[in-house]
Amino acid sequence: MRHMEGSGFGGMFGDPDDLQRRLGEFAEQMQGAQRLAWADNAIKLAVDLTMAAINRVNIQGTTEQQTEQLRSVMATVFPEAVALVREAREGLQ
Repeated sequence: MRHMEGSGFGGMFGDPDDLQRRLGEFAEQMQGAQRLAWADNAIKLAVDLTMAAINRVNIQGTTEQQTEQLRSVMATVFPEAVALVREAREGLQ
């Protein structure tokens, strides 16, 4: 009986300190996976945001006018996309 009292759950889970350490490692792995998933989603959102904005523009005129229209869209959208990617990268560090 004395052995069962000190080992917690009758020794079913082994050393409590080892179990706690392994649970901590598992929690760290899960947090890392969540950060990676968040970063992937943020980068995908940045790409989708940029593509949606470009696809909504009705490009017309000469080549120079079309270029200026695309530059205007990118000047508006690109800083937001860069901010999303920057936050994603910081989340991974």
